[in-house]
Amino acid sequence: MHISKVPSACAHSQVGTITLKLYQREAITNSLQQLYLLGALTDDCKLTDPVGFQMARFPLDPIYSKALILSGEFKCSEEMLIVVAMLSVESIFYSPREKLEEARSAWKRFSSSDGDHQTLVIVFRAAAEYLKKIKAATSKTKAIEKNLNRWCSDNFINNRSLKHALDVHSQIKRHLEQIDMSLSSCGDDMLQFRKCLTASFFLNAAEKQPDGSYRSADRCPQPIYTYLIGRNR
Repeated sequence: MHISKVPSACAHSQVGTITLKLYQREAITNSLQQLYLLGALTDDCKLTDPVGFQMARFPLDPIYSKALILSGEFKCSEEMLIVVAMLSVESIFYSPREKLEEARSAWKRFSSSDGDHQTLVIVFRAAAEYLKKIKAATSKTKAIEKNLNRWCSDNFINNRSLKHALDVHSQIKRHLEQIDMSLSSCGDDMLQFRKCLTASFFLNAAEKQPDGSYRSADRCPQPIYTYLIGRNR
């Protein structure tokens, strides 16, 4: 069956005789197509074995679930876990209009030539290391929170988003342990990490246009607005 027909067939089989508005049917169709492209569904809309069943065990966006599964093959599950946690929250960076240049300068401490995903990994690990040092020096909750907030302020990091990311990371890590998925790090082998990112987030691929802009590389191209962390455009 051609890929364009799979979502439609799945939508009819899943919705049955329920009458849906056009936008609702389109939403279901697009979601099913995404699952099919990620390898989670068969042509007759059943979970694939093992990928579909593995993805269903994660309480995450399907793309993030697939990314974590693939990370085991690329030996970069530690890095991908961090990326998923950081992408699951609001923007980690904040830039007050009156201190924009100062913020950009601070972000350059974390900036990586390997891309913004690696930058997120660097930020997370720096924050985690700093938090570890604070906890080694004091066990007082208020003191720990005060010091972490100061670190976030100095580096123009959204402290609320960072704390949320740390919490999400802990939750997902516990879930991985429950399903006996071991964590591994690619170390300095960023090529493996980039390969995993490409294999996982291909649905977010975009094509550069002659005018320098980007458009999504799907059936209905849409303008894509990019923002490079800590670097000039």
